[in-house]
Amino acid sequence: MIKEIVSGTFGGRVLKTTSPINFLGAVDKKTGVIRDKKYDIYGKSIKDTVLIFPHGIGSSVGAYTIYSLKSHQSSPIAMICNKADLTVASGCALANIPMIVLDDDTIDDIENGMKITYSPGGNPPLFWN
Repeated sequence: MIKEIVSGTFGGRVLKTTSPINFLGAVDKKTGVIRDKKYDIYGKSIKDTVLIFPHGIGSSVGAYTIYSLKSHQSSPIAMICNKADLTVASGCALANIPMIVLDDDTIDDIENGMKITYSPGGNPPLFWN
């Protein structure tokens, strides 16, 4: 199941975490580096990745952090979640970052470092390897 939240075609390398992300507190908005040590992707940059995570947490100001990431050219190419939340959806819409929601089984099949592409009109629309 694919649910498109913010439309767009994308392709890139996966950066995946099993932790919900607090964009306001965990991500450096100028560099895109995860700065909170509690994350399994601590020290890694989300810049130019296809970021896969369960959902966003924290303040609604996180939406503006996502927009700021795009303004500083430090944002992910796209975001994939298993649950759409208002903060991440709003941030992606403001920043024009494609966002889709996938079911748990599909997300479980996708691993860090894989190449993933999404094309809404494609057959299949989502492909990874």
